[in-house]
Amino acid sequence: MMKKTRIILILLFITGIMQAQDRTQPKAGKPPVVNLKKPQTFFLANGLKVMIVEDHKLPRVTYNLTLDNPPFAEGNKKGVDELGSNLIGSGNTKIAKDDFNEEVDFLGANMAFSSSGTYASSLSKYSGRILELMSYGAIYPSFTQEEFDKEKAKLIEALKAQEKSVPAIASRVVDALAFGVNHPSGEYMTQETLNNVTLADVVANYENYFVPENAYLVIIGDVKYKEVKPIVEKLFGTWKKRATPKLTYTAPQNAAFTQINFVDTPNAVQSEISLVNTLHLKMSDKDFFPAVIATYILGGDFNSYLNMNLREEHGWTYGANAVIGAGKYVTKLRSTSSVRSMATDSAVVEFIKEIKKIRTEKVSEKVLSDVKAGYIGRFVMQVEKPQSVARYALNIETEDLPSDFYENYIKTINAVTPEDILKAANKYFLIDNTRIIIAGKGSEVIPGLEKLNIPMFYFDNYGNPAEKPVIK
Repeated sequence: MMKKTRIILILLFITGIMQAQDRTQPKAGKPPVVNLKKPQTFFLANGLKVMIVEDHKLPRVTYNLTLDNPPFAEGNKKGVDELGSNLIGSGNTKIAKDDFNEEVDFLGANMAFSSSGTYASSLSKYSGRILELMSYGAIYPSFTQEEFDKEKAKLIEALKAQEKSVPAIASRVVDALAFGVNHPSGEYMTQETLNNVTLADVVANYENYFVPENAYLVIIGDVKYKEVKPIVEKLFGTWKKRATPKLTYTAPQNAAFTQINFVDTPNAVQSEISLVNTLHLKMSDKDFFPAVIATYILGGDFNSYLNMNLREEHGWTYGANAVIGAGKYVTKLRSTSSVRSMATDSAVVEFIKEIKKIRTEKVSEKVLSDVKAGYIGRFVMQVEKPQSVARYALNIETEDLPSDFYENYIKTINAVTPEDILKAANKYFLIDNTRIIIAGKGSEVIPGLEKLNIPMFYFDNYGNPAEKPVIK
């Protein structure tokens, strides 16, 4: 037994020497070929566009009904859309609520409803009935006073629970200052606005916005186009054709200069720091991928610039990240972290340093290659999933993308250069027009922040201008 052990150890030692001698990096293989099935499409007279992708690999089917409505502000009744979202699917005029839920469970299906659409999945042998139940919940809802009161009470309790939450305060103020409180992306819900909402408001909101005008129904799975088409026509053809209100909003303006917007939260044990600027990045833009990859390099994973600096080098936080929005409407870039109070001013300096770095220094080929590989790997893992295929098909329609956008996804990512990253960072990471929004304990962090010589303005927990807190 001892002799056998020695032989194994010798073999392992020799193998280790051979591996140490051969440090050649294996050559990357050819990128996988992506062949997404193109949906067969048709329109209903009410405006609903239906896309069907036959996939008979598994005996399953998924349905995604999406309303691609422009964002809208709710004003002093902010919360009406969320209340409606929570009520849709909680009863309909076709079948009793309990019977509905029991049948969905009995058939082993998944079903979800919201004010922006519905989702369902099941075995294909139940596909007809599941689609029927989904149509009942979506276009024949029964909004009752009892359910309305329950949902309103839940939302009010949730708001009360967040009253002293520093992250919740920071998130609210970030959007309020970045977009403005009268913009759909900047307004926020309060107990007062919720109490202004009535059941009639929810019904009116549903009738105004839950309409087939901007709706898409994506069906993917073990179904046949010729068989499912007449079923869809029967179930959704009665959906009343209506037009959504056409509203416009003033475009949000970025800060005229770099500034600190401070919110004093005396109960804070750490500071919530966000560097924010608004932007309009569309998926169809040529610099979409460079901008997204640049954001990932800045703060997308553990090895990102921000995380390696604030967490690994300095130990001020459990993590730092950056997220960029993209789509048809204005959105934002937000770099953020929760840091120790005593390091607040130092962390601000390092945030600015890393954003300036990605705007002025070319990213290394190694870092860029690793990030690309991660994007491609995640894409390849997702591309076979029905939900992903549905999302891709919908994006092509709603984001005005070329039909081969996802077939060329890998090639487009691989074509991004360090120069592209630099250009995108300079275009979208507007450090000279950035709001540094901080929610923290003023008595501990304001003196340090004042030494940075960055203009500083004060706001309350809802983004309203406030006086500088008295520091004792």
